[in-house]
Amino acid sequence: MKPEKSPNSGVLLTLPVWLEKQLDAESPVFPDPEARMRWVIGLSLHNVEFRSGGPFAAAVFERETGRLLGAGVNRVEPLNCSPAHAEIMAIARAQKQDGHWDLGHDAARPTELVASAQPCLMCLGAVLWSGVTRLVYGASAADVTSILGFDEGPLPDAWRQELQKRGITVEGERLRGEAVAVLDLYKRKSGTVYNSRKGF
Repeated sequence: MKPEKSPNSGVLLTLPVWLEKQLDAESPVFPDPEARMRWVIGLSLHNVEFRSGGPFAAAVFERETGRLLGAGVNRVEPLNCSPAHAEIMAIARAQKQDGHWDLGHDAARPTELVASAQPCLMCLGAVLWSGVTRLVYGASAADVTSILGFDEGPLPDAWRQELQKRGITVEGERLRGEAVAVLDLYKRKSGTVYNSRKGF
């Protein structure tokens, strides 16, 4: 006899309906790296406008072709789930789509994570073990902290070098001004700053 499962035994990380519909309607390909970042920043903007989470978005692409493997937006507040950051959502979706826990398992098809903002300490760890071979981000951690007051965690000074030692290249502050504009909008709309500990 199989043990009875509790109805509360699982955790479901869902994207907002507007993004699910967008992904169902199209399978975007972005050969131009700048277009990838602009699309991701657009997702972060929609997340603020639709009040479906924090002002962050991310996506995993095949590096060479620009084919989208997975996208995510921040869902911490609507899902009551502190790990539901955009990078975590995008990586999880890409791994499900790819059918593998290692997004670098096929050396002939390297992948990259494009994030609207520099990953926090938690998401930096997720990048490290995801299998992506490149990280590109828009706004800096300093932007996120100074504009909104989010606690990005004690990022090590040598975090870029640690990623590079593991075969992950980093490009920062691509389209930074556009990414920062979304943070400013979130502030103007009095979005929640969901630090569990006030101050750091």
